[in-house]
This record gives sequence, C-alpha cells and structure tokens, in this order.
Amino acid sequence: MATSNGEKSLIVSFGEMLIDFVPTVSGVSLAEAPGFIKAPGGAPANVAIAISRLGGRAAFVGKLGDDEFGHMLAGILKQNGVSAEGINFDTGARTALAFVTLKADGEREFMFYRNPSADMLLRPDELNLDLIRSAKVFHYGSISLIVEPCRSAHLKAMEVAKEAGALLSYDPNLRLPLWPSKEEAQKQILSIWDKAEVIKVSDEELMFLTGSDKVDDETALSLWHSNLKLLLVTLGDKGCRYYTKGFRGSVDPFHVNAVDTTGAGDSYVGALLCKIVDDRAVLEDEPRLREVLRFANACGAITTTKKGAIPALPTESDVLSLLKGN
Repeated sequence: MATSNGEKSLIVSFGEMLIDFVPTVSGVSLAEAPGFIKAPGGAPANVAIAISRLGGRAAFVGKLGDDEFGHMLAGILKQNGVSAEGINFDTGARTALAFVTLKADGEREFMFYRNPSADMLLRPDELNLDLIRSAKVFHYGSISLIVEPCRSAHLKAMEVAKEAGALLSYDPNLRLPLWPSKEEAQKQILSIWDKAEVIKVSDEELMFLTGSDKVDDETALSLWHSNLKLLLVTLGDKGCRYYTKGFRGSVDPFHVNAVDTTGAGDSYVGALLCKIVDDRAVLEDEPRLREVLRFANACGAITTTKKGAIPALPTESDVLSLLKGN
C-alpha cells in the first residue's frame, strides 16, 4: 500500500541506460545518414521515466560510464524525478551507445557500441540493496543477462527484491544483435522466465520465444507458468492481449499518427506498473484490468507520435485527453 503520508510505493527498474544516436533524416540506412542526434534510451530507464512522468515513484539501478554521456544520463533521470541512488559509475568503461535508424516503414535498425560498455560491468557487490529491498515492484529486461558480471548482479537483485516482497515484472525486450546467437538469446531469456509474476512480450518476441509462426492464445499460453499473475502480448497498432489464471481477452488500440515506435512498449509497461503498484487486486479483477490496459495502450500510442522515447513519454493529463477523445 501507499505510505501513510500518501507517498506512492517505489518501482525499481534494473538494467541498461544508453544513448541512441538517431539520424537527422528519417527513412535512411545508418550508412546513408548525414548526421545524428543523441537521444537517451535503454528500456529499463525509459520505463522508470515513464512511471515518474505519470506521477509514480521510480528508481533506476544500473551502471554508466564515468564520462560526459554517463553523467548526462544520470542528470536526465534526476530531471525526470527518477531516483539515481542505484547508479554506479565505471571509470574504465564507456557508457553504451546505439545507432538506431528508422527505415521508411517506421521499423528500426540497430548498431551497438558495447565492448564492453559500463552497464555490462555492474557487479553484485555494487548493488544498492537497501533501495532494491524498498521496491514494491522490481522491473527488468534481458539485456543484462547477456554477459558477466552484470548477469550475476541481475540474478542477485531479483532474488533480493523477491525476498523483500516485491512483484517481479519482466519485459525481455529482445535485441538480437547483442546476443552471441539466437539459441543463446532464447535460452537465457527463458532461464529466468518462471520467476516473473508479470511478463510483457511483443508479438515478435512471442514468436521468437515459442518458435511458432502464430500469435494466438495457444501460443501465448505455452509461455504460462504457475508463478505468473499476468501475461501480456502487445500487438503494435492492434492493441494487446492479456492472460491471467482466471480470464483472458484483448484490448483495442488507439489509432494515432505514428512517427517513431521507440519507447512505446516501455511507456505501456510504465503505465501498467504505475497503476498496479499500490493495487495488486486489479490483476484479479477483469473490468478494472481492462481499464488499466486501455490506459497503458493510450500511453504506448501517444509515445509513437513523437520522435525519441523519453521526450515522447506522456503525462497523466496527456493520456486522459486521448481517453476522453475516444
């Protein structure tokens, strides 16, 4: 529950924060881009900022380079009201960079600079365990599972959060170019699958993880496990599907003029976590869960209407005006 002074409960997001370099011109390959603009990103950091912008309480746990870009990113978290108490700075490695281009169809092409980057070097002994223990929800992705020592830090953080009673939330956020192979990606993403109580996958991730060419209930439910309270499959501009122990269904999308899909899934997750952190009963109440997912769909939709993830993340009033208009 929220604390007695009305302060919201804390959501801790764990993983990578990096800088996306986005071409100044849309619809070109990286090689053809005449120049790049820097856009802060990294899914777990985007989720933390999405929560804060919606009026929730968020902290980010991860490692940045002790360089201009790392301090810039820590500053962006603070400016957006996200606690940076869980951040470490590495003096020997740089902040991760990704060059991302939007092809003419609005889909993205990635090229990463991580060899290794600071986020990969977070060690278990560097974790702010007090911060992690104070989380009501602990959210993470799978990029932090790719290499040691970050993988061990990730597993320890999850274990500490769970012992302290946090709800574990997982968005694998598949980035195949970062993994040594498809097989390794699938194996490692699934290696922590049965720990999470809320899991969100995209339609593409669903097909990747199951090896199926279908996005249907049967395929989704093949990923169900007994600890799960909610499984979500996002369908891009077709809304989302939800599965719980007691019911399942789908929630319609909002139709907007999408210019950049970056951060839409993170915005959706942030909205969901914000709404359930102090009210887990929503997960067992279908009409209320549908309302929350409608709100999350609206957040995701709004995020696609502007370039970049963080600048596009909506406030509660942005969302309410879209909900009213529909």
